[in-house]
Amino acid sequence: MISKNQIWKIYGTAFKDMTKELLAKTELADLIGDRKARVAIKPNLVVASPAEFGGTTHPEVVAGIVEYLQENQFENITIVEGSWVGDRTSDAYKYCGYKELCEKYDVPFVDGQKQRWHEVNCAGMKLNVIDYVDKIDFLINVPVIKGHCQTKMTCALKNLKGLLPNTEKSRFHRMGLHKPIAHLQAGIHQDFIVIDHICGDYDFEEGGNPVVRNCVMAALDPVLVDSYACSLLQYTPDEVPYVRMAEKLGIGTADLDSAQIIDLGGFRGYAGKEMQEDYPRKHKLLEVSYAVDEVDSCSACYASLVGALWRLKEEGLLEMLDTPIGIGQGMQGKTGKLGVGKCTKDFDVCIMGCPPDEEKIYQELRAYIGRDKTAASDK
Repeated sequence: MISKNQIWKIYGTAFKDMTKELLAKTELADLIGDRKARVAIKPNLVVASPAEFGGTTHPEVVAGIVEYLQENQFENITIVEGSWVGDRTSDAYKYCGYKELCEKYDVPFVDGQKQRWHEVNCAGMKLNVIDYVDKIDFLINVPVIKGHCQTKMTCALKNLKGLLPNTEKSRFHRMGLHKPIAHLQAGIHQDFIVIDHICGDYDFEEGGNPVVRNCVMAALDPVLVDSYACSLLQYTPDEVPYVRMAEKLGIGTADLDSAQIIDLGGFRGYAGKEMQEDYPRKHKLLEVSYAVDEVDSCSACYASLVGALWRLKEEGLLEMLDTPIGIGQGMQGKTGKLGVGKCTKDFDVCIMGCPPDEEKIYQELRAYIGRDKTAASDK
């Protein structure tokens, strides 16, 4: 049976069957024990984007978990998730293949955005979580290893944010994200983690630039998982503060030196080059963040801006911006030259939306740069 200092991994392209193999090897059924336990599966459906884009959990992985549980006589299974602020979970549920999955296996889906919520004391920090959390006996977290525009990376720890009401997700950003993410772990316990490391985007939480790894992992310690995810994305746990904060709260350990990585190799003879982890390409975020003046922005808004800035950079236009771009809840009531999102409505130029999408930001920034070029040529 899997132990807390272990991370098990398997490679292949038969995602459902290799997930079942992984769960059998780690003896998940024995770990849960009670066949009447209320088992909840928490994927990452941050946006209505197909998993192959690198932002959401592959439905085949969740199907593997459900099949394994049902074959082991677990009947009280649900899937629960809440998308990020700015997108509807109901859209992601349909578009990402989860409606078909739930209908096929007769498994209920709980939309976290439609749940009531209550306050929980999370190691001295009071946070609001959806009521459904209290109905879970055993939580299986199914995050994607991927980059994040504000926290650098996201995996097991941050994925629990989907069990918050939208108002609390927004408040997390005003609180600086890292501390509340760490404290949330004391209020919601994840009992087992199945990590989708198939093709996460190393730059953006919502996907768009997938890096194929064709790997699924299993673990018990979310802090250890995130420490390992940091290493795969070429970060250290110290560069992602909530990992160390969670460790200090006693949630788990970030010490990879004492970890045991159990590699099951290729499933059914798979021998893809992805089995040898290599360095990721250069992180796009770091190349454009200098153009942003960000204070407590929501992930959806900031990610859209970064995507637009990268497009401008590729066209050689980014360096023509004459001012940093203001963004975030901390900009409310302030003034400036150029801002993105309704929080900067008092700026001289504001690209409105909550959040505005990437295309809108890109087009309006392009127009703004064009005005600057015209004004410069008239002088």
